[in-house]
Amino acid sequence: MRMEQELLGKLKEISQEEQDILDGNATVSKDIYSSTPGFVINAYKLLLPGSLIAVRPHTRFIHFPRHTHNYVEIVYMASGSTTHIMSQGRRVELCEGEMLFISKSSPHEILPASHDDIAVNFIILPRFFDRAFAMMEGRNIIGDFLVGSVTAEGSPVSHLHFRTGGILPVQNLAENLIWSVTNKANYENSINQNTMGLLFQHLLNNTDTLEAPTPGESGYDDNIVMDILRYIESDYAEASLSAYAAKAGQPLYKLSRLVSRRTGSSFKELLADRRLSQAVYLLRATSMPVEEIIPSVGYENTSYFYRIFRERHGMTPREYRLQFGADV
Repeated sequence: MRMEQELLGKLKEISQEEQDILDGNATVSKDIYSSTPGFVINAYKLLLPGSLIAVRPHTRFIHFPRHTHNYVEIVYMASGSTTHIMSQGRRVELCEGEMLFISKSSPHEILPASHDDIAVNFIILPRFFDRAFAMMEGRNIIGDFLVGSVTAEGSPVSHLHFRTGGILPVQNLAENLIWSVTNKANYENSINQNTMGLLFQHLLNNTDTLEAPTPGESGYDDNIVMDILRYIESDYAEASLSAYAAKAGQPLYKLSRLVSRRTGSSFKELLADRRLSQAVYLLRATSMPVEEIIPSVGYENTSYFYRIFRERHGMTPREYRLQFGADV
């Protein structure tokens, strides 16, 4: 799928910075992005006063030097491709329709892009994500990454690369968000936050497209944690840490400590969060009986499920459906 041509044409327009580069300026103008020593891109240099989100096409025609951000960067590849050099030299080739989430603590650089290589950078303040978090309902890979990226300890991984070039809903939502932010639509804050929440939901439905750092490139421990989170996301109904340990050939106790240290939660807690979030989705979006929902999300003990559901939501599953369920 190609981005709508009018929007793509607008994104391809040569900026003043790019024109200066084409006219012979051989360096990136760091004062556009940062006012502190080093090269830390400051969200407040790029956002309009009072705004929580902005979009900006990546600067083409020049090597963009190694830098970090004081915000989580989300990149959508609208056209062509770009090459990002992450920590320890890992190369990420971002192709059309794909998305890249980069932790604010992760230094990286970008090789020169040509005229038709349009990477759109989302500059987003943390509180913009509040509604998206509520829509995701529970712990998940994206939520953990975003929260970790804005805490002192940082995210357990440097980036998330979603190879979503063939996933039409992801591309449509990303491009709707770009259009809305660019054109300042009525009710834009509500539209943008809801669109971001829907985009995250579709990404979570396509975790098979997610690529994580590999051993030796961004830390073997980081890679294991990322793989465990992805395992929980996709195989929540049958997942167990002992099964993962056997498959990975790793000691169970080592994995248990690693997950707790890097995420702040135990494997059991992460798995319960994922199972309960799926149960909530089924209660809200389907008429599936509660007695069928319970085993479908991985619980055999009905009494235990009712107890932990009430602890989490303050009501029974049936009460939750009556209050929040859609008319299906």
